[in-house]
Amino acid sequence: MNKFLRYTFPLIVVVLMSGCTSHKYAATNRVYKKQVRSFAKLLRTYPIKDSFATATPWVGTTNFSMRRPSLVVIHHTAQKSCDETLRTFTLPRTAVSSHYVICRDGTVHHMLHDLLRGHHAGVSKWGGATDLNSSSIGIEIDNDGSEPFSPDQIGSLLRVLGYLKRAFNIPQANFVGHADIAPGRKVDPSRRFPWQELARNGFGHWYDTVGVKVPEHFNALQALRIVGYNTANEKNAIQSYKIHFVPQDTTKVISEADRKILYSLVGKYQ
Repeated sequence: MNKFLRYTFPLIVVVLMSGCTSHKYAATNRVYKKQVRSFAKLLRTYPIKDSFATATPWVGTTNFSMRRPSLVVIHHTAQKSCDETLRTFTLPRTAVSSHYVICRDGTVHHMLHDLLRGHHAGVSKWGGATDLNSSSIGIEIDNDGSEPFSPDQIGSLLRVLGYLKRAFNIPQANFVGHADIAPGRKVDPSRRFPWQELARNGFGHWYDTVGVKVPEHFNALQALRIVGYNTANEKNAIQSYKIHFVPQDTTKVISEADRKILYSLVGKYQ
């Protein structure tokens, strides 16, 4: 077995073993395995059949690693049930997916291998990154957007986030919501989502405005950009910031209280 296969074979085995046992999604599980096998085949043949390689013999570098996710994006499903979401993610025509789905009772469906690219972020931007599907893990929580998230769901979410943070060394700042990365287009995981609780557990940051004095020339929009928001549309950026950090406020203006919050956040996110 050549060096490339020694590095990639463990991934191939792990991915192929991630399929579920036979049940009502057995047919789509077979599609999953077939697609993964095609990726594995590409990994096996790429160094030999690379059309750009003109030198012989082929020489492979010893210094490489798998591409790993660096961002976690949290969504709510906006559907009626966990099973409806599972069905949506197993219909090819929908072209959408997520790595994890967390049901109301806390059940976790791990639908896609963490090293594979999901279709959950859509048109989005966070900081300078735009192709977020290629760099992120998507987590969907079964919730219609108008209801509280259950303690079982949040407990399961915290366990999944803990695993992802440890496994991929994801920075605390890189746990965000769909609304954060798609201002004006998305509002999930809704104003009811407990971001402060997540921050207490090391997933995302929260603010502390006690004793904060904002400098006279502090630029609040620049602060939004530093946190990560796309400010091309200022009102949309403000709305997404408030969904996350000031959910009780539905306005799209920066108040003096917001300036204090943003000044506090800048020190954590920059």
